[in-house]
Amino acid sequence: MGEFTINKEKVLQALSTVEEPDLKRDLVTLGMIQDIEIGINQVKFTVVLTTPACPLKELIRRNCTAAIHKHLSPDVEVIVNLTANVTSTRQTGSLIPGVKNVIAISSGKGGVGKSTVTANLAMALHRSGAKVGIIDADIFGPSMPVMFGAENMQPTITPKNGKNYINPIRQYGIKIISIGFLTPPDSAVVWRGPMASQALKQFFGDTDWGDLDYLLIDLPPGTSDIHLTLVQTVPVTGAVIVTTPQKVALADATKGLSMFMQPQINVPILGIVENMAWFTPDELPDYKYPIFGSGGGQLLASKFNVPLLGQIPLVQSIREAGDEGKPAIMNNNAIVNNAFRDTAEALAQQVAIRNASKDKTRLVEIQA
Repeated sequence: MGEFTINKEKVLQALSTVEEPDLKRDLVTLGMIQDIEIGINQVKFTVVLTTPACPLKELIRRNCTAAIHKHLSPDVEVIVNLTANVTSTRQTGSLIPGVKNVIAISSGKGGVGKSTVTANLAMALHRSGAKVGIIDADIFGPSMPVMFGAENMQPTITPKNGKNYINPIRQYGIKIISIGFLTPPDSAVVWRGPMASQALKQFFGDTDWGDLDYLLIDLPPGTSDIHLTLVQTVPVTGAVIVTTPQKVALADATKGLSMFMQPQINVPILGIVENMAWFTPDELPDYKYPIFGSGGGQLLASKFNVPLLGQIPLVQSIREAGDEGKPAIMNNNAIVNNAFRDTAEALAQQVAIRNASKDKTRLVEIQA
């Protein structure tokens, strides 16, 4: 079969047999095929993925190549460019018009490493090529300034359209805002609930976020005014629950998960992250010691029929990195990097599935 019989229509016909593995529809119907070019015995096109952190990108590339070879000619050279346009179901005209997805990171209790998980997931998504921001909504115990080595940084203010906007701190490619940037590091933030809620509203409405694919919200432990303020202030794409494997943590995580699932709140649960899943000593990277028990994250995920996005090992370098002011993923420990990269890819995957299959994200309109 020569190159003269190949045209764009036939290329689209062939590619319409390739299914997007998560969305279960073909790439052509989903509008993911662009810029088809026909050369001499060569077909070149771009596949627009739903996220740059897509874990299935190589599978999609192979399936596209196989479809062209099967339906057109086994001899044609196939060049597949992969790019990404992160999907969103957020309604326009909200407080943060350039932000595609707001993801709440929650935990039932303190001490499960929620902020560490948030910081490293943000870095992993950024490394994939996504634009990422973090709101440190733990007003009473902000930890992002320390984790990103930014305790002494202060946001600048820029007037825009007659209003003053806070510019987020930029560190390691992530845009971050935290009450820790606005108060002296050694002073306690003693606020009543409504004041804390007002601060969170300012982090959305008075901050110039620009364009972001993912804005991660590091919530305080448990359930509080802050959680209600969040869902009433901006449309939340979905929530991630961080837990450790032991029973006590699971009982608390269940409460946090149930709050988002209440009919009047109805924020989709994107999945569970099990932190401190096992202990791995640096000198024995293949050993896994389940010092906090095992299987808890999977148990919780199965009970509520939501994905287990990932299991993060307890490795000394993760704690050290946070204290040093660098998310652990920057230290190039293969075990740590793989765990956070795989979890971030699973999260991005669930966001894409949620955006393709569920209703638009809406503000919660309950009276607190």
